[in-house]
Amino acid sequence: MSGNEFRFFLSCDINLPVTFRIESLDGDTPVRPPAEITNGTVNSTLELYVECALYIDGVLFGLPTRTRLASIEKPFRWNELITLSAKYRDLTANAQLALTVWDVSSPRQEVAVGSATLGLFSSKKQLRTGKQKLRLWRGRAADGSVPTSTPGKVPKRERGELERLEKLMNKFERGQIAHIEWLDSLTFKAIERIKEEESKRNGSTHLHLIVDLRTFEHPVAFQELGANLLMQSPISPSNELVTVWDPEVGRQNPSENKQLKLARSVTRVVIDRDLKPNINERKEIQKILNHPPTRSLSGEERQLLWKFRFSLMLDKCALTKFLRCVDWTDAQEAKQAVDLMRRWAPIDIADALELLSPVFESEEVRGHAVTVLEGAEDEELQCYLLQLVQALRFERSDKSRLAFFLVKRATQKLELASFLRWYVTVELHDPGYAKRFYSIYEIFEDSMTKARLESKEADEGGEKLWQCLVHQTELIAQICTIMRDVKNVRGGTQKKIEKLRQLLSGLLSELTYFDEPIPLPLEPRTMITGIIPSESSIFKSALHPLRLTFRTEGGGKCKIIFKKGDDLRQDQLVIQMLSLMDRLLKLENLDLQLTPYRVLATAQDEGMVEFVPSISLAQVLADHKTIVSYFHQFHPDEEGPFGITAACLETFVKSCAGYCVIMYILGVGDRHLDNLLLTKDGRLFHIDFGFILGRDPKPFPPPMKLCKEMVEAMGGAESQHYGKFKSYCCEAYNILRKSSNLILNLFHLMAGANIPDIASDPEKGILKLQEKFRLDLDDEEAVQFFQSLINDSVSALFPQVVETIHRWAQYWR
Repeated sequence: MSGNEFRFFLSCDINLPVTFRIESLDGDTPVRPPAEITNGTVNSTLELYVECALYIDGVLFGLPTRTRLASIEKPFRWNELITLSAKYRDLTANAQLALTVWDVSSPRQEVAVGSATLGLFSSKKQLRTGKQKLRLWRGRAADGSVPTSTPGKVPKRERGELERLEKLMNKFERGQIAHIEWLDSLTFKAIERIKEEESKRNGSTHLHLIVDLRTFEHPVAFQELGANLLMQSPISPSNELVTVWDPEVGRQNPSENKQLKLARSVTRVVIDRDLKPNINERKEIQKILNHPPTRSLSGEERQLLWKFRFSLMLDKCALTKFLRCVDWTDAQEAKQAVDLMRRWAPIDIADALELLSPVFESEEVRGHAVTVLEGAEDEELQCYLLQLVQALRFERSDKSRLAFFLVKRATQKLELASFLRWYVTVELHDPGYAKRFYSIYEIFEDSMTKARLESKEADEGGEKLWQCLVHQTELIAQICTIMRDVKNVRGGTQKKIEKLRQLLSGLLSELTYFDEPIPLPLEPRTMITGIIPSESSIFKSALHPLRLTFRTEGGGKCKIIFKKGDDLRQDQLVIQMLSLMDRLLKLENLDLQLTPYRVLATAQDEGMVEFVPSISLAQVLADHKTIVSYFHQFHPDEEGPFGITAACLETFVKSCAGYCVIMYILGVGDRHLDNLLLTKDGRLFHIDFGFILGRDPKPFPPPMKLCKEMVEAMGGAESQHYGKFKSYCCEAYNILRKSSNLILNLFHLMAGANIPDIASDPEKGILKLQEKFRLDLDDEEAVQFFQSLINDSVSALFPQVVETIHRWAQYWR
């Protein structure tokens, strides 16, 4: 080994999640809470768990993670592996683990037993590894600020002989001290004797939490992500050795910059045109092309793609990665890239959506994306319309090519026109972008009016279509007026219902029969002709949402829920993604009987929701005890499974599987038996999506909502129907993983939208979504992974306790 060659890892190169093991709690048993008497019995069993949070530069990163409960006498042992959403490359020098031991023995409140904060890097900026014995600060929650008020490491001035020996033991376990069998045996005995004497002399006055941090084959030195080193070799899970040269060599200097410019100069075009990658280079290129769209490219990766750009032109999947490696500040390089882009193999819609993300500012690149979208069918375009409207935020001009494309397509199709108008209308209230969206709204209105001149018949022209959309707005305004009047009525829900029907039949009787049919905003292909007062009602809720029944052309009926005072944009996004995933599954011949009911936000605090006749799972179990008993009412069959028709049970099993997978991927939280609904034909579906991307107001949420009553309805965990359920889950998971880039790109386009669980931290939210796809696994490994998730969800006991608490709350409410 030469003098300036070192064997160590850099933290910025380790693309692995931060993991550690919570082992045990040592020392005096925490003071017990007063004994609780329940049903005549005394409950004095301690129930402890450890809450683990990562703080980066004093700011919480991601959501805290909690261990399972430990309910045995001392020593309390968890021995549980914790995996955080952050990766080692994300850490800064001030990254800290904040660990708090909580006692939940008392049903009334959680009590902090003690806490400790551990810096992941030492004062010498080396990653801590191996076992750490942290002294707890009694009765306090951990503090993640810098500097922390709850440090877990004992200061040097306070360390005794025991702490010194424990530090040496840690080094011994990591292999930093040579193993000599005969000497080790004597040393261990001496250490145990010292421990016993120390305990007798001072007693166990302190509580300690034992944490085992991940170890690596070589020391890990702190290095910020993106630092300019020539050698950039990502650490693989196999912990392969990386040779890193003196960092001084990697610093940019004028001569290096000049060399890079020469490598990409126009004079290199002739040389590079015939270059072909060798086997190793092809493998590295394929690895780069498999990166998710959230991954930024290293300098070495950018240089490799540029070098072999001509040989990649036939690969449509390579264009987005190639465009990421271009230096757009260099006019010559940008011109060369645009010329290549126009001659590249045609790309898919998913890649076109990526080119409309905020990552790409070039008007030529964004225009190329619009060219691809021009070939999309109306149905496919409608699937992405919500995101395409949000992409207008990232355009340089109000009159961009994307804006004119959306307006042009909308003038040709009623559904596109209706949805585009509502999506833009909602954004008019965004202070930062109101001017831009108002400009687009005016372009849309002018185009719709002028379309009449190009139409052969005035009745089919854009002017009449625009008037239909204006009538939609007038209808929504009248409904809002009704809601305001109904809310002002004193008395219970029944009095408010009477007022509603009185208004519809009297002062606002024009709503009973419209002068002309109006496209229903939720489903513009449905033309509504009036509201039926006798079949309209009000839900018993704080916001008093309306349930309105409309007449439709042809003598039919449709029911909708109208809400005022509730932001439906997050629900709208989740339902849109649910509809898209349903479409992707059906394209692979997998119909999981999903119920993507329609949601449309008509303003920031109002909107419409499709009414689906159904009953909550909580009500089903309260009235019928079991799900199967409920199905007996509508689909009895003595020869069928469990006395119901095979078709009904199959529908139930499929819908359970579909929602388990999709709700897991989207990280939907706050699941309970009141927001899981069941239809008479056996379809189970979810409503109310106030928490997504991993957020959940309840502690210990299971990976997915799969309660024991659902498993029992399938015949139990050993039945063939439950086996089918798991098979459907795994098949759906792998199908959706194939479209992960499309789904990630759609969420990336929503980064600027005012949707609570995205707006708080868009980058973190998208990374959480990416993690759910487990792109590091092949299909077979993904099946095993998802089956383990199902097993964890079924066996999760604590969510059942939360369910009971929620039922009590709902009952008293």
